[in-house]
Amino acid sequence: MSVHAFRMQLKPGVIAEYRRRHDEIWPELIRLLKEAGISDYRIFVDRGSDALFAVLTLAEPNNRDSLPLHPVMQRWWDHMAELMIVDETNRPAEWPLEQVFHLP
Repeated sequence: MSVHAFRMQLKPGVIAEYRRRHDEIWPELIRLLKEAGISDYRIFVDRGSDALFAVLTLAEPNNRDSLPLHPVMQRWWDHMAELMIVDETNRPAEWPLEQVFHLP
């Protein structure tokens, strides 16, 4: 297992809607993420900058790299695109975060 952390960026003023959509996350998306080897996925927001910070645990082996090709993932990205900074496929822009401290 490995831990991955990354940053994403919300557009201004959309945190309530972002939270609402995640409160109603699709069961098929949850299944897809778990089948890809993802667990303990958490997203935090910095309300001062609307930056999102995500942390997830990834099983080994996993198929996380196949997620962008899955129709459920593509539909979720389309559903969220108006709220976030995204690329041309509506995939949220991600900036990896480097771990600098760990207290086991």
